[in-house]
Amino acid sequence: MLGSACSSGTKTSTRSSASVTVDRVVDGDTLVLIIDGKKEKVRLIGIDTPETVKPNTPVQCYGLEASLALKAMLPAGTKVRIERDEEARDRYQRLLLYVYRQADDVFVNLQLVQQGFARIMSIAPNTAHAPYFATAANAANAAAIGLWGACPR
Repeated sequence: MLGSACSSGTKTSTRSSASVTVDRVVDGDTLVLIIDGKKEKVRLIGIDTPETVKPNTPVQCYGLEASLALKAMLPAGTKVRIERDEEARDRYQRLLLYVYRQADDVFVNLQLVQQGFARIMSIAPNTAHAPYFATAANAANAAAIGLWGACPR
């Protein structure tokens, strides 16, 4: 179960002690996790990858690459650690989470930005890691990494 955010006045995300495993990757920024035995659709907070499965929307530049990258980072059965921010769910009832690969503590949301598979998408109040995402996006853009070098702007 996800805990509530601290009320210390400082913007922080909240970690979960739940048992969490990857069920499947939907696209570059959406996946299904098994949290304490229950399947939950999850949207990665703070990032946006090009569309690949959105109804009535063509596959966007670098969308397939982003989806494949997330599938490679988080194959089915991967154990992960999750953190939430202020708002737990979006309007589609997906859990909004920061995801860390348990084996090596890789911050998945951030790595997708660093490797040029995702742009930043900060939506208040879920902005605990927004400065890190902005720094990573600026560096990837400056180096023309991933979508920054492959896609028209």
